[in-house]
Amino acid sequence: MASLSAPDLMEEYVEKVEERKQEERRRDASLDEWLPITSSRTAKWYYSAFHNVAAMVGAGVLGLPFAMSQLGWGAGTVAIVGSFAVTLYTLWQMVEMHEMVPGRRFDRYHELGQHAFGDRLGLWIIVPQQLVVEVGTDVVYMVTGGQSLKKAHDLLCNGRCKDIRLAFWIMMFAAAQLPLSQLPNFNSISAVSAAAAVMSLTYSMIAFFASTAKGAAAGAGAGADYALRAPTAAGKVFGVLNALGAVAFAYAGHNVVLEIQATIPSTPERPSKKPMWRGVVAAYAVVALCYFAVAFAGYYAFGNAVDPNVLISLEKPRWLVAAANLMVAVHVVGSYQVFAMPVFDMMETVLVKKLRFAPSTGLRLVARSAYVLATMFVGMTFPFFDGLLGFFGGFGFAPTTYFIPCIIWMMLKKPKKYGLTWFINVFCIVIGVLLMLASPIGGMRQIIHDVKSFKFYS
Repeated sequence: MASLSAPDLMEEYVEKVEERKQEERRRDASLDEWLPITSSRTAKWYYSAFHNVAAMVGAGVLGLPFAMSQLGWGAGTVAIVGSFAVTLYTLWQMVEMHEMVPGRRFDRYHELGQHAFGDRLGLWIIVPQQLVVEVGTDVVYMVTGGQSLKKAHDLLCNGRCKDIRLAFWIMMFAAAQLPLSQLPNFNSISAVSAAAAVMSLTYSMIAFFASTAKGAAAGAGAGADYALRAPTAAGKVFGVLNALGAVAFAYAGHNVVLEIQATIPSTPERPSKKPMWRGVVAAYAVVALCYFAVAFAGYYAFGNAVDPNVLISLEKPRWLVAAANLMVAVHVVGSYQVFAMPVFDMMETVLVKKLRFAPSTGLRLVARSAYVLATMFVGMTFPFFDGLLGFFGGFGFAPTTYFIPCIIWMMLKKPKKYGLTWFINVFCIVIGVLLMLASPIGGMRQIIHDVKSFKFYS
C-alpha cells in the first residue's frame, strides 16, 4: 500500500478535525435540548411576568419593615425607592443585552459575562456570584417556608397543639420541593410561578391591610416607637449595614432574568426583548405595590419592635394571618424552583460535559434531590432570617444586581464619557460596590448575635 503524500495527510487530518467539531456541535445541540434553560423556547410574555414576580417578591418583602426599623423613615424610604429605580434600570440593560450580538442569544448570565470579560475570566466573575445568590436564596426560602408553616400551625392551634420544632417544618417544606425539582425546565414550572405570583400579591396585601389596621387602632401609630432599633451607636451602624443588605436581597430577579428570557421565542422581526420587557414591567408594577405597601405599613404599625418577618409580628385576625403565612409557604415553593433552575442547569452541564455522564432521568433525580437536601440541611442549621438576608443581599446580590450589568453595558455599549448614560452607570456602580463591601458585615454580625441564643436543630 502506497504511503500518503503530505498534502493528503493534511487533508485527512483537516477532515477528521472537522468531523470531531461537527460531532461536538451535534452533542452540544442534543444537550441544549435536554438542559432546563434551553430545552423549551415557547414561553409567552406573561410567563416572564410570573417568573419575575416569583423571583422578586419573596422572603425579601417580608423583611423590609425590619430594614426600615434599622434605617428610620428617611433613610429607609430612600433605600427602598432608590433600589427600585436602580434595579429596574439594570434589569432593562440585561434584557437589552440578551441579543445584542446578531444571531446569538446569551441564554445564561455567565455567557454574557464571558462575552464581556473573556471566556475564562467571565466564568470566574459571574458563576461564583450567581451561585451565592441562587443557592443562598434557596437556603433563605427553606427557612422562610418552614417559619411560615410553623407560624400558621401555631396560630390555628392557639396553644392547643403540641409544639413542633422549626427543623421539622423545614423538612416538610423540603419534602414538597423534591418532586417539583424534577420538572424539566422553566416552562414546566410556569403554573407554579403563576400560583406563587398570586400568593405574593395576596399575602402582601394582607400584611399591608392588617398592619395599617393595627397602626390606626393604636392611634395613628402613636403606640409605635420609630427610633432606630439598636440602643447603642455600634448597634445602629451594624443595623444600617444589615438593613441595606436586606434591601438588596429584596431586588433579586437579575440573577435569573437572562435564563427566563431564554425561554421566549425570538426572530429578527420579533426579538425576545419586547415580550420580555413587557413581562418585566408587569412584574415591577406588582413589586412596587407589594414592596412599598408592606415596608411602610409594617413599620408604621410596629416601629422598631417589628420582627424580621413582618407576618410573625401580626397576630390578629388570627385566621387571616395564618392564611397569609400559608400563602407565603406556597409562594416560596415556586420562588425556590425559579432560583434552583439555573443551578440545575449548571449542575447538569458539568455532569454531562465535564464528567461524561449520560443525560438521563436517573441523573436528574439524584443531582436535583441532592441539591434540595443540601439546602434543607443548611437552612435547618442556620435559620437566621434577618442575618441571612443581610449577608447574602450584600455579598451576592449587590454585584449581580446593582453594578455588574452596568460594567458590562459600559464595556460593550461604550456610552459617551461624562454623558448622562455614563454618569448613571457610574452612580449605580458606586452604590453597588458600597453595598457589596458594607452590608455583609452587618448580616454576619446579626448571625453571630442570633447564634448566641440559638440551640441548633431545636
